[in-house]
Amino acid sequence: MAERMLQFVRLSQQTPEKREPTIRREDFDEIYARFDPARASEQASRCSQCGVPFCSVHCPLQQNIPDWLKLTAEGRLEEAYEVNSATNTFPEICGRVCPQDRLCEGNCVIEKGFESVTIGAVERYINDTAWEKGWVKPPTPVRELAHSVAIIGAGPAGLAAAEKLRTMGWQVHVYDRYDRAGGLMIYGIPNFKLEKDVVTRRTAQFEQGGITFHLNAEIGRDVTLEDLRTKHDAVLIATGVYKARDIAVPGAHLEGVVPAMSFLTASNRKGLGDDVPEFDSGALNAHGKRVVVIGGGDTAMDCLRTSIRQGAASVTCLYRRDKANMPGSMREVHNAEEEGVRFAWLSAPDAFEGDTHVTGVRVTKMHLGLPDATGRQQVEPIPGSEFTEPADLVIKALGFDPENLPKMFDEPGLAVSRWGTLTVDRRSMMTSLPGVFAAGDIVRGASLVVWAIRDGRDAADRIAEYVRTRDAVPQAAE
Repeated sequence: MAERMLQFVRLSQQTPEKREPTIRREDFDEIYARFDPARASEQASRCSQCGVPFCSVHCPLQQNIPDWLKLTAEGRLEEAYEVNSATNTFPEICGRVCPQDRLCEGNCVIEKGFESVTIGAVERYINDTAWEKGWVKPPTPVRELAHSVAIIGAGPAGLAAAEKLRTMGWQVHVYDRYDRAGGLMIYGIPNFKLEKDVVTRRTAQFEQGGITFHLNAEIGRDVTLEDLRTKHDAVLIATGVYKARDIAVPGAHLEGVVPAMSFLTASNRKGLGDDVPEFDSGALNAHGKRVVVIGGGDTAMDCLRTSIRQGAASVTCLYRRDKANMPGSMREVHNAEEEGVRFAWLSAPDAFEGDTHVTGVRVTKMHLGLPDATGRQQVEPIPGSEFTEPADLVIKALGFDPENLPKMFDEPGLAVSRWGTLTVDRRSMMTSLPGVFAAGDIVRGASLVVWAIRDGRDAADRIAEYVRTRDAVPQAAE
């Protein structure tokens, strides 16, 4: 079947059709259509099957991408799904939300005159087909084990670990303070990037496989960490990072200046059919307002594009560096520009204006200076360049920091780094407390869904190894 591959020399790169901006800005539906089977096979056949697959090297999960592209090109979709899902707990989600332009596709070795393989769209096609055909099965073990684990946090890291340990036969209990499992995949990522039934069908299947969810359960309030350590063989902390970074300028506490996660959660809850008073009152609703979003990452892009869909009068992004230095996906920036977002590059907020409610943002224009020790250019203000950007709603999307877990969990023995992330042994992934492990953003800092999946899967292996080793060592007689 080798002749089916290396078709990049005659087939141009084609991504799935994208709905017109004027249409897609009116709803929260996903913006990309699915590949049809012929198009998916064609695009997969563009893979060069190179000797050193940099797409795999630059995927945090080290997926066997050339293998499942080749199987897709040959029409062997069920096998493609098996290879893909062997290394990825949520391939249908990664196909939608991964910044492929920075990871696998961005490192495709096909000469750039031909453009990279559309890996993410093919991955989504494989897995949506797998769900439709019934190939995706609950995580059922070959045999049950007596070992049990408590996983704190039902986001991608916690769920990836839960699935892997359950497949090994462990009794898995997942605790989450929210009323739905999924973490940021449910409440942080908007529907136009990840429709919620894609997440809920997966968590429902985990329940079918025997994973027990304890929702609305806050550690330190409803159950203690010590209780979990007593009841289970191991505990995994995978809470993510939710504390919004603030901006220390005058007027930061005016009404109408809100954190990004509060805004996105209200929008997602409304889409899920929940009663959301803050949305209905207009406090977390962009409709008819002049919206200013501060920040340049993917969360900022989510806020900008959500505001457009809510019917904002205008939507502006303030970012202190230029477009080339944006930390967010360039694909997302392009989508936002298409949908009507205005970007004010090299613009830094100095203060928020208004008496009780924000009316504007005082901004200073910046320029890029010499690189610092890290090689990144410094930003410096341009004297006399101040102006005011009118605003009725300001959304702060400046990133996330860890919450104070030792205090929240009432466990002062839980060691943290100077950034507030949990300190773990890098090989065992164990915290300062024996039998308590940590994975995902609470260790790494705010990062990508795909890295959380990698960390969760690794943590599952370390937990299983820890218990095997513990049980193999004879206990001293008391």
